[in-house]
Amino acid sequence: MIVLAVAVFLLAAGMAGLSARSFRQKGFLLNNAWIYASPAEREKMNKAPYYRQSAVVFLLLSLVFLLIGVYALTENALWLWFEGVIMAATFVYAIVSSVHIAKKTKRG
Repeated sequence: MIVLAVAVFLLAAGMAGLSARSFRQKGFLLNNAWIYASPAEREKMNKAPYYRQSAVVFLLLSLVFLLIGVYALTENALWLWFEGVIMAATFVYAIVSSVHIAKKTKRG
């Protein structure tokens, strides 16, 4: 279980790194809206809200992996419950923020 915990902690660190880079708006934008946009759409697209959305999602996923790693070390199922709550919050945030960005883009 320790090997699994170390692997999951490394994933958590990777997600935290991606989150930090996205908060600073550095590096490739890992967001479906950007990835699937045509080159013409990318030129006129405001990337800031998409960077923020990606940063928050990666931060929450980092926390999820951190909790999975803690569970692997302690084998206390309470950590999995916390992980499930944060994962659900991540899905809700992703959907709500996508709708919010879409509405804001249509108005502006």
